Amino acid sequence: MEIAILLLSFLLLLIFRVPVALALVISSLLTAFSIGIPLEAIIQRMVGGLDSFSLLAIPFFILAGEIMNEGGISRRLINLSNLVVGKIRGGLALVNVISSTFFGGISGSAVADVSSTGSVLIPMMKKKGYDDDYTVAVTVSSSAQGVILPPSHNMIIYSTAAGGVSISALFMGGVLPGLLLAVALMITAYIIAVKRNYPTSEPMKKEDVPGVLKEGVLGLLTAVIIIGGIISGIFTATESAAIGAIYAFIISFFVYRDVPLRNMRNVLQRTFKTLSMILFLIAASSGFGWLLALLRVPSYVSDSLLAISPNDFVTLLLINLILLLLGTIMDMAPLILIATPIFLPIVLDLGMDPVHFGIILMLNLSIGLITPPVGACLFVGAAIAKIPMEKSLKALLPFYFVMIIVLLMITFWSDLVLFLPERLAV
Repeated sequence: MEIAILLLSFLLLLIFRVPVALALVISSLLTAFSIGIPLEAIIQRMVGGLDSFSLLAIPFFILAGEIMNEGGISRRLINLSNLVVGKIRGGLALVNVISSTFFGGISGSAVADVSSTGSVLIPMMKKKGYDDDYTVAVTVSSSAQGVILPPSHNMIIYSTAAGGVSISALFMGGVLPGLLLAVALMITAYIIAVKRNYPTSEPMKKEDVPGVLKEGVLGLLTAVIIIGGIISGIFTATESAAIGAIYAFIISFFVYRDVPLRNMRNVLQRTFKTLSMILFLIAASSGFGWLLALLRVPSYVSDSLLAISPNDFVTLLLINLILLLLGTIMDMAPLILIATPIFLPIVLDLGMDPVHFGIILMLNLSIGLITPPVGACLFVGAAIAKIPMEKSLKALLPFYFVMIIVLLMITFWSDLVLFLPERLAV
């Protein structure tokens, strides 16, 4: 009965469009009241959920991404990508994927990737004769890399929900899967581009090449500083995020100088707005997650999955399927916080490393970001292209297919995730 109160009240509140964080709090309080737990205990759990040093990295990563977005980093990364692959058939599509790889590794946000690179590349691709649905499909599918490639604030949220999994290991664990996804998407985009006879990009003037290289590399150094500082042991994840934000500030406002310093006020406002939502979600889910553990929900889910099949292979397939379905109807951050305490104990019993599961979770939920009905990235991409969301779904099918293939590869080939963390001892 208590489990029914907790889960059904949460689902009903979501159906009535109550914000997720508020729904988590209300359902937790209702459940606590029904089983006689003092309501103060839930509040204490919520406050305790924010008492983590690693969470200090989140505002700095968000701030760095917002600064680079405001300072024109996306345009420079697009130019750098165009220099590398622009001459290939369907070059702008490949530029789209590579620029998402670059920008995603800086902003750590799929939605930021779509809104930044997409606002430049989608109109550009349409103007060059690319079909509307294809431009949206390439842009939103490649944005998934922003969740997997370091630095990703969603990995920090997972680390907190998982009880302190190494952020450095998660960052390194996302590198190979993220690059594998980029290659798979580029191959898919190229095959379709050849089939539809899309054009190559116009060659860049030789005198422009040094400037494009310089400005592009300066932008990429943000990610190099963050990741390199962590790998070398010079910085913790939190310290590297702060250094990265300072570097992004200097590059954007004193080197690129595309925007005046007064725009920093807008950057801070957007950062605080995003941060407040994330921290409220973490606090709310801490109380909710404590009740899930108290009511032994993970144990019941585990028993139910094993009742379907005792085979580990089938169990992992079912977990992936559940996460994919949940990702289509819920936002990423709250789902990380809710799904982790339920599924992590199950995969640990199967002998899976928590870093490995974290990357599997990230890719599952990033696919949800481009899948209706909630898919935030898909909505943003379709809005930029000014087409109905439904029009882009058919073009997305081959990209969904290769993303699922990559998901299965990292699920059943753990070395793809664990090779770098183990070799670098992070």
